[in-house]
Amino acid sequence: MDPEVAHEQAFRAIRLGGRLARPLTAVPPAPRTVMGLTFPHAFGLAAGFDKNARAVPGLLGLGFGHVEVGTVTARPQPGNPRPRLFRLVDDRAVINRMGFNNDGAAVVAARLHRLRRTAVGADAVVGVNIGKTKVVPAEEAVADYVESARLLAPYASYLVVNVSSPNTPGLRDLQSVDALRPILAAVRDVTERLPQGRRVPLVVKIAPDLADADVDAVADLALELGLDGISATNTTIERPASLLADRATIDAAGAGGLSGPVLADRATEVLTRLRDRVGEQVALVGVGGVTTPDDVRDRLAAGADLVQAYTGFIYGGPLWPARLARACRP
Repeated sequence: MDPEVAHEQAFRAIRLGGRLARPLTAVPPAPRTVMGLTFPHAFGLAAGFDKNARAVPGLLGLGFGHVEVGTVTARPQPGNPRPRLFRLVDDRAVINRMGFNNDGAAVVAARLHRLRRTAVGADAVVGVNIGKTKVVPAEEAVADYVESARLLAPYASYLVVNVSSPNTPGLRDLQSVDALRPILAAVRDVTERLPQGRRVPLVVKIAPDLADADVDAVADLALELGLDGISATNTTIERPASLLADRATIDAAGAGGLSGPVLADRATEVLTRLRDRVGEQVALVGVGGVTTPDDVRDRLAAGADLVQAYTGFIYGGPLWPARLARACRP
């Protein structure tokens, strides 16, 4: 089956039946406070699975402690042409070039507003990941991110600025400190000026392909601007020689971000480097190549305050989130 079709069918099943699975997926609480928020446990779903905030209750019902929705852009967009999602089954990996296909910030904000008025949604920890609209030129990126933040921050537990997807042309160029500083400063102003004096924690998500010096520069910028967190890491554009899939299969998939266990070593390296750089002043989200309970424990030991995954869910099935969540217990 085409992987995107399989995703859509599984997504519908989760929307309808995720909450019914709770007796099978109950996770003993292991609460932790991160960025001023109380998480039921440290393990959550990374952005990319529920782009439009349509299945949060079902996903929580499967055992995730928090769900990061998105990536959402200020304007709705269809994403890249299909096919755009490919599995490397021998590696339990995925290549995607989805291109931020989503309903747009206004529609997703309205959906989150309705979610927050439900019993499940009122207290759920729901992060919102925002990215640049493809047709918006780089010189207008600040205004584009600000528009998304303005619409979505009122309903987000925390907000993530995504400048690290490889599937929007020029997006990764925004990871340079000179380009990133005005975006983060402007979005931070939005997240700290919400009604009733509420503020929303702000996180930046970076790529594993950054050079070590650039990782350090982002860490220093996070400290300078008083960001709440850094998410490390997104997918990689590299195609390591360690992949088990034959080169013809890899080449046929084409361009896009690679995710799965092959990403684990570099993602952990970046996480460890960030922790050494920021100390305890900035929260860290460990993501990338998290597949097993040991991976969760290893990221926590490496300095992560929270751990997220997505690709492992594709291969692990509906009981997988609860299995990994149980690894968060002391």
